[in-house]
This record gives sequence, structure tokens and C-alpha cells, in this order.
Amino acid sequence: MSKINAESIPELLSGIETREAWEAKRERIRADWERLLGKPPVEAMHRPTGNKGSFEVLSEAAEEDHRRLTIEYEGLDGDRIAAFLLIPNRAGSDLPGCPAVLALHPTSPEGKADVSLSSGRDNRRYGLELVSRGYVVLAPDSITAGERVYAGAEPYQTAPFYVQHPAWTAVGKMLADHIRAVDILASLPEVDGDRIGAIGHSLGGYNGWFLAGFDPRVRAVVSSCGFSVFAGDPDPNRWGQRDWFSHFPEISAMLQEDRIPFEWHEVAALSAPTPMFMWSGINDRIFPNWSSIAASMTDLDKLYRFMGAEDRFEFWMGPAGHDFPPQVRRMAYEFLDRHLLTNPS
Repeated sequence: MSKINAESIPELLSGIETREAWEAKRERIRADWERLLGKPPVEAMHRPTGNKGSFEVLSEAAEEDHRRLTIEYEGLDGDRIAAFLLIPNRAGSDLPGCPAVLALHPTSPEGKADVSLSSGRDNRRYGLELVSRGYVVLAPDSITAGERVYAGAEPYQTAPFYVQHPAWTAVGKMLADHIRAVDILASLPEVDGDRIGAIGHSLGGYNGWFLAGFDPRVRAVVSSCGFSVFAGDPDPNRWGQRDWFSHFPEISAMLQEDRIPFEWHEVAALSAPTPMFMWSGINDRIFPNWSSIAASMTDLDKLYRFMGAEDRFEFWMGPAGHDFPPQVRRMAYEFLDRHLLTNPS
């Protein structure tokens, strides 16, 4: 892996002079990405429309400024996905559709509860905060978290998943599930389907921009401490086969051969020109290769400028750890407001 760590960030626009040339390169990146993901997200995007937005309401609770519905809906492989649906009190069929966000949780055993209940951790309750700003919020459990921990396993242990689906990837499954979540939001009478975004921290952060690059219905994305690159990463196998959460088992074999399928900012570039807000901490112990992260984000910013969308990309880095501080959340929410609440892109 010495070669990987020594390599600089590949330039997205190297040899690219026209929009058509970029689109051709984008399709090559997407093909590599889809091959690594496996079939679930592709199948989810082409699922018949009949029951895409169907879900079951298990319970409902009235909060001060919103209603919280506990719901379940079916995943691509027939499993049940548990989620909280938060609807602001001022939303209703007699009002224009509200903007909506998919609130994706970090690596918390509690899953959806961490971002959507008052019992969630400090700096993680972004779903709860966004419903207070007038957004309809859907917060699902990821596989291996919340109500979706496999029987006899600990949270975030993916071994049982791979026993069931040896040809899939955990990330491909999560992405397919999040596409289903967008189906749910888009079907709601309270929601304007042209104003749907995604927000997440850590695991939820990279799930957000993975989704934005795959599903064009996502019109803005916020990622907190959810981005890294292979270059300079002291533990690039975090993306491969592990005893804990295995994102893409195939990556471990690639790393043994001193190669990688792509750099992560190339996958993030699939979202452009979708509005994107990225935050990273210099003292992040999970993703410590901050200089390489900054270099890749600078390159992504160049792509947005090349596309005439410089007002749609923001990258912030500061002296913080693996956290989503109040001042950064405020900037992130204002970013979503600009692109979804007051000026939909």
C-alpha cells in the first residue's frame, strides 16, 4: 500500500476541456462505481413504480412542533426497514409541499433515534433540528443498526448480511435502502418532490453523497466528517473486509495488490452539480489524512466551477474532531435552506 499512500490526488479535469469530455469521464467513473457496488442500487432505481412509496405506520406521537410516525417499508430483498418520519405541524395537504430531507445516522447503535429523538447525542440530532425548521424528515435505520441488528450479532457486524447476500456489498445494500427512502419522501402529499435533500454525519455523511451521485431526486446534500480518500489514509482497509463492518470486501484484495478502484472524490464528483456541503475536522481521529482530504475537495471545487456551479459547493475544514459542531450545523442548515427551502435548485 506504499504506492497508494505516496500518490497524489488524481485531477478530475486532467485532459478535460469540454462538458462533453467530462460527461464521458463521469460515465467511466460511474461504471467502475456500479461494478464495485453490485446490483442492489441499480435494481432499486429501476424497481416497478407500483409500490415504491408504500409504507406501514406502526405508531404516532405528537411533539411540540411536529408529529413523529414510526413506520416500516420493504427493502429490495423483502426485508423490513424501520424509520422515523417527522412531519412539521404546519405541513398539510392545504399548504404547498414542504422541502424534505433524508437524515442518515452515524455509526451509532441506536441508529435513527440518534438523529431524530431528544435522547440522541449532542451534535447528532440534526433530523430533530431540521423538522423544527420546516422540513419533513425521514430517518431510517441502516442495516446492522437500531432495529436492524441481526439476531445474535452486535451492531454494525455485517457477517450475517454477507452470508445471506455473498455477491452484494453492504454499501450497495445501504444505497438501495436509501433510494427506497427517497421513494417514500417523494410519495408524501406533504412533500415537494423537487425539494428533497440528504444530510448525515460520518457513516451517514458518506451515505449521503453516495446517494446524491446515484439518485437525481436528491437536490442537495450535507456531509459532516463523512469524506476521506485512500491517499494518506493510515487505514485504507477501513473500506474492505473486516471483522466489524465490511463496506466492500473486494477492496482488501485490491489493496494487497497496491491498487484502488478510484479515488473517493471521483465518486463524490458523480453528484456535481448537485449542491453539496462538506465539513471535515483537522483533528478527526477517524479520517486523519486531512491534507489529502483538503486537496481532493479543492479539486472537486474546480469541477463545480468548471460546470458553472461554484455557488453549489462548499467545503469547510476547521480545528475540530470527528464531530458536527453547532456552528457548522448552522451553516449546513442555511445551505439547505438556500437550495431547498427558499431557492430550490
